[in-house]
Amino acid sequence: MTITANTAPQTTQPAAPAVSPEPIMRIAAGFMAAKHLFAASELGLFEALHDAPATLEALAARTGLTPRSARISADAMVALGLLDRDDDRYRNSPLAAAFLAGDLPGDLRPLLRFWDRISYPAWQGLAQALAVGPPQEIMELVPEQQQIACAGIEAVLAGPANTLTAALDFAAHRRVLDVGGGTGSWSIALTRRYPHLRATVLDLPVVAEIARARIAAAGVADRIDVVAADALQDPLPRDHDVFLVANLVHYHAPDTNRDLLRRIRAAAGHGATLLLADFWTDPTHTEPLHAALMAGEFAVHVRDGDVYSVDEVRAWLAETGWRFRSHLPLAGPQSLIAATATATATASATATDQAPR
Repeated sequence: MTITANTAPQTTQPAAPAVSPEPIMRIAAGFMAAKHLFAASELGLFEALHDAPATLEALAARTGLTPRSARISADAMVALGLLDRDDDRYRNSPLAAAFLAGDLPGDLRPLLRFWDRISYPAWQGLAQALAVGPPQEIMELVPEQQQIACAGIEAVLAGPANTLTAALDFAAHRRVLDVGGGTGSWSIALTRRYPHLRATVLDLPVVAEIARARIAAAGVADRIDVVAADALQDPLPRDHDVFLVANLVHYHAPDTNRDLLRRIRAAAGHGATLLLADFWTDPTHTEPLHAALMAGEFAVHVRDGDVYSVDEVRAWLAETGWRFRSHLPLAGPQSLIAATATATATASATATDQAPR
């Protein structure tokens, strides 16, 4: 039998690119790393290693865990770079020692508690929040949850708040209105560094109560007043030359933010300084990465929550009686936009809408 070669033209399919699914798997498994970290912090692994390294048996004894449970948690922290292991002894990494092992200025344990108990359950409904809105907004939390949320937010903002005190010179200023000031952490940092400075923290009543206690504990109650009010509805105190809006803009839609800037401008004198601290992004809303991801955090907690670019804010300022001055980095993904009140306010709000001097 004779076999003849097939001379028909052959079609070759392009080879599929050699792409690994590993990046997708790494992203998808991110919740595992987060929950391991939350559990290790709640179970006290880092505090247990605060004073000295420990063998697995000693670590189990210090935490009250079984050796198996202690090993699972500790080895996960080694894999994530938060614990170091030398032979059979575990110790905190420098990172864990600085932020997770004790009541230090940079203690992030309250943030982990907030993310674990409040944010993480809310993130399970991210698709629903993006489709129809969150089932519950952060302002609707019960008082115990509000305490956890306020402590967590204060912990993550300690770095940016302290950086602000060095980023700008407040020597020529005398009084700061901290609009939506939360627990007062920004005002506390400013008045500690500048003894001549006075501040007023304005926030909703439930948060204002927490702020009063926090400010008293910090020993600066004689220089920081607390006003329980809604910055979007109630008269704003006047007679301030600096207006600080830290991490409030991301709760609101653009129109609401423009209205807020108009209301502040109506309370501000010509030449007053406006400071806007937040997760400001580039024009694409994709950099810095953490800011892009935080858009989801805001979406699951607030109906209109979002992140905004520096260019967007620059346009809002021009529309509401402010002149853009600068954009400065703070700690982590936070940054600061500074502006000055122009000679003629374009604000729709009038001075009669505001509290008297």
